Amino acid sequence: MNLEPSEEQAAVRQLAEDFVQREIAPHVVEWDRAENVDKSIVKKLGALGFLGLTIPEEYGGSGGDHLAYCLVTEELGRGDSSVRGIVSVSLGLVAKTIAAWGDEEQKHHWLPRLTAGDAIGCFGLTEPGTGSDAGNLTTRAVRDGGDYVINGTKMFITNGTWADVVLLFARTNETPGHRGVSAFLVPTDTPGLTRRTIHGKLGLRGQATAELVLQDVRVPASALMGPEGKGFSIAMSALAKGRMSVAAGCVGIAQAALDAAVRYAGEREQFGKPIASYQLVQELISDISVDVDAARLLTWRVADLVDRGREFATAASKAKLFASEAAVRSANNALQVFGGYGYIDEYPVGKLLRDARVMTLYEGTSQIQKLIIGRALTGVSAF
Repeated sequence: MNLEPSEEQAAVRQLAEDFVQREIAPHVVEWDRAENVDKSIVKKLGALGFLGLTIPEEYGGSGGDHLAYCLVTEELGRGDSSVRGIVSVSLGLVAKTIAAWGDEEQKHHWLPRLTAGDAIGCFGLTEPGTGSDAGNLTTRAVRDGGDYVINGTKMFITNGTWADVVLLFARTNETPGHRGVSAFLVPTDTPGLTRRTIHGKLGLRGQATAELVLQDVRVPASALMGPEGKGFSIAMSALAKGRMSVAAGCVGIAQAALDAAVRYAGEREQFGKPIASYQLVQELISDISVDVDAARLLTWRVADLVDRGREFATAASKAKLFASEAAVRSANNALQVFGGYGYIDEYPVGKLLRDARVMTLYEGTSQIQKLIIGRALTGVSAF
């Protein structure tokens, strides 16, 4: 097995690294403090093809494989996870799902706009009372002639206030559990849809996270994506690939923590010599390094399985579980290397720790990933 990226993949990674240094790194502290990423970044991401990776060129995509996508996501996560989230959701959860489940009209209408950065997508699954229990969501879509009328509330929606389209999941019949859920593509300018920015987050502060409220939102039947009643399957297939993207972003966080810790340990002196010369500091750094390598390899395995058309959902849960927890450990260890300076936001590691913490929560908590893995291994549901 060759674990070296190809020349093309390496070139894509270098393009992403250069983009991060030029367009993201100079603004990270400012965006974090302002709780707002400059929205112009979206068009720049689209211009380089980052919002079209793995999407067929006939729909405006830039093609490429899933390892290239992971390499770009890792670099964005290394730079600023708030920017990484734009790509992970608009491309990873929305555009890829339209490409997999949408009809030709939906693909041709939305994909060229999403891949170019002319439109942004958000993923409307989580509700105030249904996070991990997504099969019991309460948002309703009632058929009314040639339309559906949707009522409900969605919470913690990444890209929510920026999005032009919501991939929305709603109950279309009273069948208990996930069998009554359907998927819709809802333009955010549809009357009755309102959005509220969620401020005061611990991490990912620059990311546009929102609450969506739908009051008698009327959409045509053509907004239904996939068969009625298949929405939960669509959501779960999207999240399985999405977990690969989150894992790659977590590798980026851990790599940033490693880079910062190594650099600082070589510069900071105590007792007359660099702290890098002390064994316990080296232990902290070595622990980060092992976590980075292990998380990266687990993530690359998922990309390989996807590209070869193999079953990947369990591997994605393993990668997401390990990489998210590793990102928290790595950022925490890096903060320990920095000592008191790590607690000040002029230095990078505090933000890395804050951003890493949510990774163990969204797109399936660490506990949900363990249930998925355990069920796959034993064949017994723990719910």
